[in-house]
Amino acid sequence: MTMISGIDHVSVLVSDTGKALEFYQGILGLEVDASRPSLSYAGAFLNLGDGHQIHLIELPSPDPVDDRPKHGGRDRHTALRVNYLDDIIDRLESAGVEYTLSSSGRRALFCRDPDANAIEMIECISTQSS
Repeated sequence: MTMISGIDHVSVLVSDTGKALEFYQGILGLEVDASRPSLSYAGAFLNLGDGHQIHLIELPSPDPVDDRPKHGGRDRHTALRVNYLDDIIDRLESAGVEYTLSSSGRRALFCRDPDANAIEMIECISTQSS
């Protein structure tokens, strides 16, 4: 019997919370969870749905920003489910954010946030009826 039932949140190190929020909130459309307690360092919790979150943590990152693989699938990355990949593509292109499509043939793409953290977005259209 597995004691672990899922992922609550994933932390992402950022150099500037405001700049990171321009990407995660402004471009990707994620909402900040204002109910989370204040911590002794800057950051934000972003809601992903179904109780899952990304925790932006403003702390120095040990990872280099330069010389990362162009395709984020060949680097550490956070994979997010999206309903319509074309909507994400429109948002990224409007904001001038570079991305690469998945080489596997899946409806997925990879991009990087302002701190060069790789983000994968996989199209998972809900089949549940309302």
